[in-house]
Amino acid sequence: MKALSIAATGMLAQQLNVEVISNNIANMNTTAYKRQRAEFQDLLYQNIERAGAASSDAGTIVPTGIQIGVGVRTAGVYRVTSQGELVNSDTPLDMAINGKGYFRVQLPSGEDSYTRAGSFQLSPQGEIVTSEGYTVSPGITIPQEAIDISINANGEVLVNIEGQLEPQNVGQFEVVTFPNNAGLQAMGDNLLLETPASGVATIGAPNTPGFGAIVQGYLERSNVNSVAEITQLIAAQRAYEMNSKVISTADEMLSVTSNLR
Repeated sequence: MKALSIAATGMLAQQLNVEVISNNIANMNTTAYKRQRAEFQDLLYQNIERAGAASSDAGTIVPTGIQIGVGVRTAGVYRVTSQGELVNSDTPLDMAINGKGYFRVQLPSGEDSYTRAGSFQLSPQGEIVTSEGYTVSPGITIPQEAIDISINANGEVLVNIEGQLEPQNVGQFEVVTFPNNAGLQAMGDNLLLETPASGVATIGAPNTPGFGAIVQGYLERSNVNSVAEITQLIAAQRAYEMNSKVISTADEMLSVTSNLR
């Protein structure tokens, strides 16, 4: 009886679905987190009678045939990259990207990673870094004598130094875009890595065509919708229960068959 194995694939699929949803809910308050969505595909079919096969010598054909499915599988876990709400943090080194793009972050290995979580800080040397101490490219250092930091929509970092009337430009942030944002690989710590699926990174200046603008003093919230996630969780739970019911029913049918005398 194929119903046992078919329902088992359904339970495994819904188990993964619940795991994806639970991760979304767990990261509801994670800065710039992008929710994920599990996608499923039906498995190969067993052709008992193929559609279009000849059914007689007179040239008649089978109009529909008989195909028996063997279950479901996970096709992928897709990252939804829609922008989250921008919230005011009143912190000068907090930055959000309003539009397309990512900040480029240099890992200790020298490899580039990417993030939209702009909760940056200063290193002991005055360099702008992530909360893990990783350098935010292109590597901007704030002078120790700076009394105020201003970052405009173009990503230019301007500092006021005591005794000087004009602000000093100490650097400009970069924004990076990809042909396929969903193809980036998450590595934790709000960081993403380039992959062959994401395409090659394109580096540009903020607030130029194709690149988002920098908003100082704001952070991007997660794009998780709690109501939608709870609704999907209930639907996944019901689907899991229905598949388990199929297994119970198939087991009862097998029991009846084995008890025939």
